[in-house]
Amino acid sequence: MPALIFRRRAAAAAPKPIQQYLAGLSTAVEHVIPEDNGHIAGGEENKKRWVELPPFAPLDANATARAISRGDGGEGACSNATAIRWVRHCCPHVPASLVQKLFRLRKVKKNLVTADTSSTDSITLQLRLRRVSAKDELVPGDILFLPVNIQESSVTEKTKKFGNKNEIDFLRDLEIYKDRAIIVLNKPPGMPVQGGVGIKNSIDILAPMFENGSSEVPRLVHRLDRDCSGVLVLGRTQFSASLMHAIFREKTADALGDGTQQVLQRKYVALVIGRPRHPKGLLSAPLAKVVLQDGRSERLTVCAGSNTASVQDALTEYRVIESFPQGYTWLELFPRTGRKHQLRVHCAEVLGTPIVGDYKYGRQAHQNWMPLPMPQTIDKEMLKKRKLPFGLTLGGGSVAEQQPQLHLHCKQMILPDISAAMQQLRSSDADHDFSIWRS
Repeated sequence: MPALIFRRRAAAAAPKPIQQYLAGLSTAVEHVIPEDNGHIAGGEENKKRWVELPPFAPLDANATARAISRGDGGEGACSNATAIRWVRHCCPHVPASLVQKLFRLRKVKKNLVTADTSSTDSITLQLRLRRVSAKDELVPGDILFLPVNIQESSVTEKTKKFGNKNEIDFLRDLEIYKDRAIIVLNKPPGMPVQGGVGIKNSIDILAPMFENGSSEVPRLVHRLDRDCSGVLVLGRTQFSASLMHAIFREKTADALGDGTQQVLQRKYVALVIGRPRHPKGLLSAPLAKVVLQDGRSERLTVCAGSNTASVQDALTEYRVIESFPQGYTWLELFPRTGRKHQLRVHCAEVLGTPIVGDYKYGRQAHQNWMPLPMPQTIDKEMLKKRKLPFGLTLGGGSVAEQQPQLHLHCKQMILPDISAAMQQLRSSDADHDFSIWRS
């Protein structure tokens, strides 16, 4: 069973009232405003209606994450952020897929104030709009505008898929922890975390089902491979998700620095083919993307040189739990950095012990795969596959079968108490001591 551990001390003072500017972020006002590419005039059919978001003035999740990670006192200051983050922050009821679609279709606008000197009496200020991209940086005071029909579209997208009680109950049963800031799941193998081409159901698409009557949609904080199982964290609000994203980034930055910060830790267990030379160690092997011969697929590989911009440093601690005479070993893996497929590549290419069921990075080791004989003490009826919602199966894929599943599981995660830290952030006290959330 996956485990979640908080690193904290009890706070001395009770939480104080939420700052006024955090209240009402989802409020919106309709406007009829000319666009930057020309004045709109002449009939209602030519007028465009927009929803005005609150002026940009967020707390800095990155600064807060650094304070929590390093155990500093600090203050969440205002800083720049991208347009897409502010839209998702102000419109938590709108699915992330719809927000991304609006940016792709160039439907998101930003205010542009210009001076009109055509009048001899006075200079008047006209508010015009220009398009913004998802990654455009905002400065305090910037105002974004969305099409007014986004409210209807968001309701349609949120409710069109979910009506199967068995599926809803299955998803709710995945929850192993929940507070005001995060939801923690025990992700089953075979369940995609993110949507994509050919993927109908994934954790991010199904995220609204983890809330009941809330306007906020849970958001992904980190990733697990589709065939990997175990601890998966979702942020229940835009800010808690942004804060957790920043803490994961700080984890990698700290590991590549002095390596002393351990505010966030993850432990995986993996069954590998073979046995490492040493019972434990630290793997420092940078990763780089390689495009395969079909020109579309790609994989990661260990790269000796770090001159290329695409190369990312990656650190993994490992420890041998137990080895077996049949040629398999149980490992504990502790990723210090969070790179895509890091554990799978390090096991296959650095340790020379690919993970059982990893056909992408351990293809050669599986070419002559011979299933192990089933022990007589095992009840074969219990190992039969059972169909689950969303096309998943329970059982099967063991080392006694011709095609074993990926034997990689996120067993434990240690992280700060984000809910308690957010309470302190939202208090009226300007002096925040985040050290209490990491000790």
